Amino acid sequence: MKRFLLPALALSVTIACRREAERTVVAPPSIAYEQHVNAGKAQPAGGTMENPFKGKDAASEGEKLFSAMNCDGCHGGGATGWVGPSLVDGRWRYGGADGALYHSIFYGRPRGMPAYGGLLSTDAIWKMVAYLRAQPIPADVPTESWDSGPKGTPKR
Repeated sequence: MKRFLLPALALSVTIACRREAERTVVAPPSIAYEQHVNAGKAQPAGGTMENPFKGKDAASEGEKLFSAMNCDGCHGGGATGWVGPSLVDGRWRYGGADGALYHSIFYGRPRGMPAYGGLLSTDAIWKMVAYLRAQPIPADVPTESWDSGPKGTPKR
């Protein structure tokens, strides 16, 4: 019985190696952007990443991708926030530049944001970034910080 198992095992390992080679994804270049807090005020080496997709068509396609990938399941309809943070309130933990948004989608972030770099093409990620950037910043956002004003009353 062992004679039949070994060739099958070798075949499955060969197929797995070929599939892994087909999935090779080229990582985007490192970026440097203003929102980074840098140790000693020294910028790390890196270039900029500009979104090649801008305009209503790219934003419309990005909106479809946002919904198809169930991003609205965490970030809410219109990316206004739900379980995950709002992506349209103008407040960014990891930077709001186009390149920073791209990196967040490609590599994911701690505490729940999965990496989509292995699932989505570069163009698809850029179209999602175009969609997010096309959204207007609401006048009143639910993530405002409240400080204690005079006599303990909250103020914005």
